[in-house]
Amino acid sequence: MKKKLGSLLLVGTLVMSLLFTGCNKGGGNTPAQGGNTPSGSGTIKVGVVNNPPSESGYREANVKDMEAVFSAENGYELKTFYSLKNDEQLQAAQGFITEGVDYLLVSAAETTGWDEVLKNAQEAGVKVYLFDRMIDVDESLYEAAVVSDMSAEGDLAVQWLLSQNLDEYNVIHIQGAMGSDAQIGRTGALDAQFASGKMKKVVQQTATWDEAEAKKIVESVINSGEKFNVIYAENDGMAKGAVAALDEHGITHGVDGDVIVMGFDCNKWALRELLAGNWNYDGQCSPFQAQVISDLIQGKTTATAKKIINEEKGFDAKTLTQEDIDTYGLGE
Repeated sequence: MKKKLGSLLLVGTLVMSLLFTGCNKGGGNTPAQGGNTPSGSGTIKVGVVNNPPSESGYREANVKDMEAVFSAENGYELKTFYSLKNDEQLQAAQGFITEGVDYLLVSAAETTGWDEVLKNAQEAGVKVYLFDRMIDVDESLYEAAVVSDMSAEGDLAVQWLLSQNLDEYNVIHIQGAMGSDAQIGRTGALDAQFASGKMKKVVQQTATWDEAEAKKIVESVINSGEKFNVIYAENDGMAKGAVAALDEHGITHGVDGDVIVMGFDCNKWALRELLAGNWNYDGQCSPFQAQVISDLIQGKTTATAKKIINEEKGFDAKTLTQEDIDTYGLGE
């Protein structure tokens, strides 16, 4: 009986040994799947430095587009940082590099100050894409820039304004955040007209993309009694604020009004103002760069140039259609 019991215990020990060996085979040394991605973790790590969605309707659409494309469902691990301050953006970008993202995507608050951070990214093996706005760095520091041509936007808007053949041009110029690519580009063509004497600069002041600040600028001019007949606002939100000031003082605007109103970005609500004849012009600025960058990252397309320009146009209240709003308008 003892001999039989001993044999059973020995068999049990061997079975348990085999079971444990089978469960632990390969243990913690099994290689992770999906190691062909840059991070080797099954996902592509992307850090996005951008302006906050509260900046404008354009920016809200831009942020939503980035978050939709660089999603977990599409194979990405997304980290984001939003600020209108260049120094805060620089700090965040450096933080993403230190964390070990695979790609750094930047829409800079200002065009300058980025050299050191992008050199650090290059040294760390982090690939950089610019979107929405250009910055002043050597092009060897980024893979590609998917951007709008802000200078072309400004040129197109000013050429439209000149085509109105006004007897005189007395312009309230409301600028965006100073030093940003959008501000510099949309300001340049108008500055050339001021310098030539073709147009008069009644006031040129930044509202930093803010509707309420734009309203204050126009109210100040109205209260001063100085004559004006054009408002050139560098985004739709500021144009809206400017119009609110006109309405409160009973000043007509838009088609057949006393003041020409111009905006940028083509939010649907702004284009509806054109269709109603309340505004005169809106310049398109496409916020959709994310899919282009994703296709480049995943090798679905190849950049044939460092700068990839969004095709854009300007809209005149007299020719705008509902179809244009449905096709090109942002938001709801």
